[in-house]
Amino acid sequence: MRASRLLSLLLLLQTRGRMTATELAGELEVSVRTVYRDVEALSSAGVPVYADRGPTGGYQLLDGYRTRLNGLTAEEASSLFLAALPGPAAELGLGEIAANAELKLLAALPPEPRSHATRMRERFHLDVPGWYRDADETPFLSDVAEAVWEQRPIRMVYRRWGPREVERLAQPYGLVLKGGTWYLVAAADGGGPRTYRVSRIVTAEILDGRFERPAGFDLSAFWENYSAEFRARMHTGHALVRVAPEAMKMLRYAVGAELVDTALMEAEPPDERGWTTLRLPTESTRHAHWLLLRMGADLEVLEPPELREMMTETAAGLRDLYGPGPREGS
Repeated sequence: MRASRLLSLLLLLQTRGRMTATELAGELEVSVRTVYRDVEALSSAGVPVYADRGPTGGYQLLDGYRTRLNGLTAEEASSLFLAALPGPAAELGLGEIAANAELKLLAALPPEPRSHATRMRERFHLDVPGWYRDADETPFLSDVAEAVWEQRPIRMVYRRWGPREVERLAQPYGLVLKGGTWYLVAAADGGGPRTYRVSRIVTAEILDGRFERPAGFDLSAFWENYSAEFRARMHTGHALVRVAPEAMKMLRYAVGAELVDTALMEAEPPDERGWTTLRLPTESTRHAHWLLLRMGADLEVLEPPELREMMTETAAGLRDLYGPGPREGS
């Protein structure tokens, strides 16, 4: 346990530079006194770590010092190759660089971790886009990625929903790959950060100069908050439904496992026939009608009345279409 913590402390100093004992204690989830002891242990082992005194001081490594990768366990080395996404790397213009980095990492590993990492690469493959959908065309993705990396502003023409196109002067903060679709997070025309689907960028021009990223901006936290707000905006209504016991799995597929599982936590126990009444979030009446029709007679809509009426009309139309007797025109 302590050996792992010492390695973590060493890597923190190597990647972040100078850090105070309090900062190290927070990252490692230990006491400041433990940090003092660990730094002393590293120093005794020959690691060139030293302390700067004063209010702006902290611990840091001697300039130029780097630890070797043979501190990686076999499992840690394997996990690095699971994180590799050759398709997205190529889209960003980093395919060759990523491949070279993988070869260097393999060469630097001792025999056992190298063997684990090679088997991991041979046995697992990550394919990001979902089934039955074409990948977005993103001709300006590499330009946008360059602007993100170099902190350069871009002037882009963006196609909004419908035929409307708008021009934006944007400061790109980061890129997110969600379900095979690339999104740009950027502040445009003096406003706060927003999201843009990269496939909707019609033109992009990297401009001269650099911009300063907002202090403390966290791309992961922004995306998590954006996703939660997007779901809240998208699901503005509810449908009260009864579901047959054998159809619950199909319902999770039809409307989304997260929505169904959340509704189940608030549901009453099933009735005497085993049917469960659920209150499901919906985007709109028409969209709910389209989603729930695939459940057939294993689901009954109770509310709202307009959705139940739409389901009734569709059921009557299907009865007329598939009922006994010759079809019109036959």
